[in-house]
Amino acid sequence: MSEISIKKFIEGIPKAELHLHIEGTFEPELMFEIAKRNNKIISHASIDELRKAYSFNNLQEFLDIYYAGANVLINEQDFYDLTWAYLTKVHEQNVVHVEIFFDPQTHTDRGISFDTVIRGIHKALEDGKKQFGISFKLIMSFLRHLDEASAFTTLEQALPYKNWISGVGLDSSEIGNPPSKFERVFEKAREEGFLTVAHAGEEGPAEYIWEALDLLKITRIDHGNRCLDDNSLVQKLVELQIPLTLCPLSNLELKVVKDLKDHPIVTMMNRGLLVTVNSDDPAYFGGYMNENYQSIADALQLSKKQITELAKNSFSASWLTDKEKENRITEVEEYFKNN
Repeated sequence: MSEISIKKFIEGIPKAELHLHIEGTFEPELMFEIAKRNNKIISHASIDELRKAYSFNNLQEFLDIYYAGANVLINEQDFYDLTWAYLTKVHEQNVVHVEIFFDPQTHTDRGISFDTVIRGIHKALEDGKKQFGISFKLIMSFLRHLDEASAFTTLEQALPYKNWISGVGLDSSEIGNPPSKFERVFEKAREEGFLTVAHAGEEGPAEYIWEALDLLKITRIDHGNRCLDDNSLVQKLVELQIPLTLCPLSNLELKVVKDLKDHPIVTMMNRGLLVTVNSDDPAYFGGYMNENYQSIADALQLSKKQITELAKNSFSASWLTDKEKENRITEVEEYFKNN
């Protein structure tokens, strides 16, 4: 089967994105535009220089530049423009459903109101639904390098917007910040009706995935690569069909894998894990959804059938209703039959 046919197949297949940080979609061009609008100084002299800085040896190096970039976001329009740029991009890639993270503490800690942040993001998501037909869920992430008190404050700030926020997550520096640190916050979030997810097993050990399951009662694991270190954990994840939201290009850029040929996604599929492909922070890691699908397909020689399984998984693992999932999965199956 030719490379072109796989490329076109990936471009056209309907898919959902379940692991995407909206602040991680901040392309250098838009960052400079918004910085100029808000009279903010960027420490890089040009777009090219900034793009060259998007080279990382580990998660922390990435986070340092990620948070610096977010500093230029001030007004509701900025958050709208950021989200709208992402939706425009993924609409071109046949992404039809998104479940995106936002990090309110990144903004509230520098004096931007929670209201400003969420209103800009939510308005763009609503416009994307109307103009592009992209359905959505919004996930509020707690920054795990901050303390429990800060997370509780953020949860309180979110309560007036419960009808806009479907779930809570946990991201940022993983090592040394286990899920157990936020057990009480997640318990309160569940009491308030939020679904729960957590980043675990990206750089942290398999034990962090156990904690996310047992203490945070998550419905989905973000990343989860390290689950393969623990056979009993793999069995548990398979038994419960807990989805893993894998991010191939992110794993490559952050040296979680040295080469995409070493990526565990096929091993995970063969073991019965419910795995999905996502872009994580695409502006920083060199690709949106189709680039992630294409890169992993090239590296591991994925078949159209395997690509179709991954696309179907993206809807199975989503927070859509059962009927909505069924309809989207049928669309994927029809696409496979006809292509």
